[in-house]
Amino acid sequence: MIKLITLLKRRPGMSKQDFIAYYEQHHRLIGEKVLSGYATDYFRRFIEPTDGIDEDQDFDVVMEIWFPNEATRAACFARIGQPELMAEIVADEERLFDRSRIRSFTICHESASEMPSVG
Repeated sequence: MIKLITLLKRRPGMSKQDFIAYYEQHHRLIGEKVLSGYATDYFRRFIEPTDGIDEDQDFDVVMEIWFPNEATRAACFARIGQPELMAEIVADEERLFDRSRIRSFTICHESASEMPSVG
């Protein structure tokens, strides 16, 4: 399994509520369209500070996309790279994100701890 993690920051002047609403009502649909047939999972994890204080953060959402293997991920990104599709994605990203702050990572090694049952 190949996991891609992307940290995304909302564009300046956009409220957190408007950011989440636009992402879930519009941008998510583009993601589902371009990832369909390639990705096994597509998660958006909107962060909430544990202390409840809503200060400006380095990012507002952690996006995860899971692919079954590297070949499928590469095929998906080749499709996304087609000029017409890329133009659609970029135009919508400019409505939503501070594109200069997008950071993506491929998880190459993941470690998990075996935890005892709760209770």
